[in-house]
Amino acid sequence: QVQLVESGGGLVQAGVSLRLSCAASGGTFSSYAMGWFRQAPGAEREFVAAINWRGGSTLYQESVKGRFSIARDNAKNTVYLQMNSLKPEDTAVYYCAADYKPIVVTRTRSEYDYWGQGTQVTVSS
Repeated sequence: QVQLVESGGGLVQAGVSLRLSCAASGGTFSSYAMGWFRQAPGAEREFVAAINWRGGSTLYQESVKGRFSIARDNAKNTVYLQMNSLKPEDTAVYYCAADYKPIVVTRTRSEYDYWGQGTQVTVSS
């Protein structure tokens, strides 16, 4: 069983940067591809970014390409989401997730096996 704990969310102004972290425990971190999703009020949970076990393959939602960057540190069992040039429409609860298929990156929510509790990101205009 893998436990995932997100941190780093907060209330920020548009245009600034924020880095989210997701610490994993209870499993072999490098056995998982990792993803970030987000859910705005009244909306479905949507894919943001994903990274494979070694970090050699990444995938992004079109609206965050060039602004967000996903990375992982297997020695620290942590995955990061660097968010730059934040916009009010990025406001959401951000969740990290683990997919027990380490090589392939996917945007499909149902492919992920474990989820964290989420961290709130609010971007004011």
